[in-house]
Amino acid sequence: MDGIDEMEYKQFIGQVQHRLEFGRFGEAVRATRATLTTLGERLPEGEATDLASPLPMEIDRYLTEGEFGQRFDYHEFVGRVAKREGIDRADANYHAQEILAVVGEVVPPGNVEKVRNGLPEDYEPLFEGIEREG
Repeated sequence: MDGIDEMEYKQFIGQVQHRLEFGRFGEAVRATRATLTTLGERLPEGEATDLASPLPMEIDRYLTEGEFGQRFDYHEFVGRVAKREGIDRADANYHAQEILAVVGEVVPPGNVEKVRNGLPEDYEPLFEGIEREG
């Protein structure tokens, strides 16, 4: 394991908090949990596990504790995130994009690309935060 794999939980959530300009740490935790739990439900188990493995243990479980391999489109994805986070769809979409950008800073690019390539084309907006970074 290299240093990037050992990113601390508080550091990861702190980056989410900073990106989304949340006043409270708990808001960033809730947003991260909502996005990654929903993404984990959509992905096949192997892809969810590959994406989760470099993340801090407290965060990787969000991706891996749900029911894997569910089939739903991006519209439903955003709706699930919004419901879990208790916010509107536009904010949920933005939060998901920014959280995935933080994930993209930690997870090897090949793991992110595997997830991206495994999702239908309507999921492309989810990866806009990563593209802004690149």
